[in-house]
Amino acid sequence: MKILVTGGLGFIGSHTVVELQNEGYEVVIIDNLSNSTIDVLDGITAITNKKPIFEKLDLKVKSDVQDFFKRHNDIVGTIHFAANKAVGESVAEPLMYYENNITTLIYLLQELKGLSQKNFIFSSSCTVYGQADELPITENAPVKPAESPYGNTKQIGEEIIRDTCRVNGDIKAIALRYFNPIGAHESTEIGELPLGVPQNLVPYITQTAIGMREQLSVFGGDYLTSDGTCVRDYIHVVDLAKAHVLALQRLLNVKNDSNYEFFNLGTGTGSTVLEAVQSFERVSGKALNYKIVDRREGDVTAAYAETSKANNVLGWKTELTLDDAMSAAWKWEQKIRTK
Repeated sequence: MKILVTGGLGFIGSHTVVELQNEGYEVVIIDNLSNSTIDVLDGITAITNKKPIFEKLDLKVKSDVQDFFKRHNDIVGTIHFAANKAVGESVAEPLMYYENNITTLIYLLQELKGLSQKNFIFSSSCTVYGQADELPITENAPVKPAESPYGNTKQIGEEIIRDTCRVNGDIKAIALRYFNPIGAHESTEIGELPLGVPQNLVPYITQTAIGMREQLSVFGGDYLTSDGTCVRDYIHVVDLAKAHVLALQRLLNVKNDSNYEFFNLGTGTGSTVLEAVQSFERVSGKALNYKIVDRREGDVTAAYAETSKANNVLGWKTELTLDDAMSAAWKWEQKIRTK
């Protein structure tokens, strides 16, 4: 069974490719290498002893997408990760986010219609809930006005998929709404490797600890939380990757209740930013140089998942802890800086 993974050399994509190959699927990766490197292919191969097919391709070029599907018309499932994903950057560069995140989705869905098996997994986000009225956040929580252009692209993306499924009964799709993926593979062959200055918390923590960054900025110390910093649901990337395999199998085995479904993916537990910092200090034995600064535009106060739907319907639950993820991320950071 051939599975397409767009953005398959990125952080979550690469870990999902590993889990797919471990389950025996043939994987084709599309990636434009805008926020990843070709070396990740070697890491995937080292873990699984199998090299996935790779095509460097920009999904914004419609003719290239059409050509790809002509050559790979035997794909039975697509997992779509390829997107820009930094909240702060999206506030500064909204048009870049709308062009990249929406156009590419449309081109993929247009080609999906021509395949014999039309199974689609969408990389969505808890940002679709905005600042939720109640915690933990269930799938029944209202989708509220987005706090950032990034979040809005995920809301619009889900609407496009839902509307497409409504009039194309043979397309089956699942949107997976992630909370905060962190960590690395235990092998230290793959992990989070942002190009340039990290936009996410954990790589900034590890780069600060190893001396690449002078200081970690903690955005906002006056939120209505236990220590004044934002609360997030930090999920180990390997747990997250395994959920994608289960979601795909749900569609392939025709276990889905409708042709468009969505699930929260998180641990069900919220941790403040300072608790995440303390977890890192605990597992690494290093004191972290950090400073609380002004709030960042686009950030919500708190977000963590109610996970019973994913637990009971998908048959998935997290197995790895915040400390496990911090430990793996630190080992990964140490490895890549000593290459």
